[in-house]
Amino acid sequence: MKTVNHWIGGKTVEGASGNYGPVTDPATGEVTTQVALASVEEVDTAVSVAKAAFETWGQSSLAARTKVLFAYRALLDSHRDDIAALITAEHGKVHSDALGEVARGLEIVELACGITTQLKGELSTSVSNRVDVAAIRQPLGVVAGITPFNFPAMVPMWMFPLAIACGNTFVLKPSEKDPSASVKLAELASEAGLPDGVLNVVHGDKVAVDALLAHPDVSAVSFVGSTPIARYIHTTASANGKRVQALGGAKNHMLVLPDADLDAAADAAVSAAYGSAGERCMAISAVVAVGAIGDELVQKIRERAEKIKIGPGNDPTSEMGPLITKAHRDKVASYVTGASAQGADVVLDGTGHTVEGFEDGHWIGLSLLDHVSTDSDAYRDEIFGPVLCVLRTETYEDGVELINASPFGNGTAVFTRDGGAARRFQLEIQAGMVGVNVPIPVPVGYHSFGGWKDSLFGDHHIYGNDGVHFYTRGKVVTTRWPDPADAPAGVDLGFPRNH
Repeated sequence: MKTVNHWIGGKTVEGASGNYGPVTDPATGEVTTQVALASVEEVDTAVSVAKAAFETWGQSSLAARTKVLFAYRALLDSHRDDIAALITAEHGKVHSDALGEVARGLEIVELACGITTQLKGELSTSVSNRVDVAAIRQPLGVVAGITPFNFPAMVPMWMFPLAIACGNTFVLKPSEKDPSASVKLAELASEAGLPDGVLNVVHGDKVAVDALLAHPDVSAVSFVGSTPIARYIHTTASANGKRVQALGGAKNHMLVLPDADLDAAADAAVSAAYGSAGERCMAISAVVAVGAIGDELVQKIRERAEKIKIGPGNDPTSEMGPLITKAHRDKVASYVTGASAQGADVVLDGTGHTVEGFEDGHWIGLSLLDHVSTDSDAYRDEIFGPVLCVLRTETYEDGVELINASPFGNGTAVFTRDGGAARRFQLEIQAGMVGVNVPIPVPVGYHSFGGWKDSLFGDHHIYGNDGVHFYTRGKVVTTRWPDPADAPAGVDLGFPRNH
């Protein structure tokens, strides 16, 4: 059986703890790989190596760093299919989704390639008599990233390229459910010329996570995952004096107004709710239909959802793959089987779906629930699967009130032809990312990604300007130099004595 080991100091390091976790092919249900789970001592080794590497990398020139990053970008581009194949094999998403994930990660690598402009400081001259003030940004040291299973390449690339471009060294703890993509990313970084120890990958479970949160040489922690864990990461790491950005869960709403193009809204709802099997924090999981359009909209969504082909991710005809584990599949199914008892109309029930020849895979079909109440489990919880809830309101104001009452505030969207209504929505809605006729408003790399309320813990969003600020700290230098003409008698610097 294949074993995925750690990557420390520019090379593969076999696990020493004796503990391993299973990695499953979601399409077959077969355990294909084992991943080494790090002990506290192994985490300490990785941090120590990163700390030693920082002594040189933190002092390196911007030209040296960007040279490596440009080479890295080229290697990632040429290995897109290889990385995507690893994602499909361990996560289960279809190849096109996996390629899209790599492409979005590459955006942040490209942003990191332009770090020279992002790190420009500020200078004010002559703020007083011969006094100048400069503001500069410097790296933190060793920083850590803890990333989720649903985007095993993209989310790490949202973190470490920008961190190392700023001069930090990095310890990545990826999800133990699909670890191979992260190791491939580290191997390619080494091939691009990244010095040993600048990027390290340590696999593990809660033992490894807690070791990073407590380690005195880790200056900052980035996290993406569920809200309960994000809250724990933020509380624990902050108590240990670390800077933290912890992105949590979501319940993203799509408000559809009576004047909307219902065909476009239905297309958007299906792709946003069921793409990547709904295993993404920016998925639309709640459609709020305003006025009398609800029945027609639900019918259009149903017609489209019934045509989605579900199958193995490596089958080019598949449009949606399996869920990551059997346990997660069963949990997602429970929201559908219990929906009717909580007042919902089950328009589509995907819980009995199987794929011929792959009966042991973690399959679930598309589910659509209508007339969902705000106090039901299917609405309140982040399901993280292909389940779309439809809620009804009479007015725009009722819809906004419903959305703003949610404890989550990650992303949201409005579908309308009315510019005035769209303008009101983007100002009145309480969420960090807003789409207008765009169902999944994930910002491009040079803007920052992050939500509000229980979807974000910490002051900084991820990547973009916020990412640069998170991975650096500001310093202000106030300087006063005497005029050379005022040099002591007997010292001739060649300046005239009259001024």
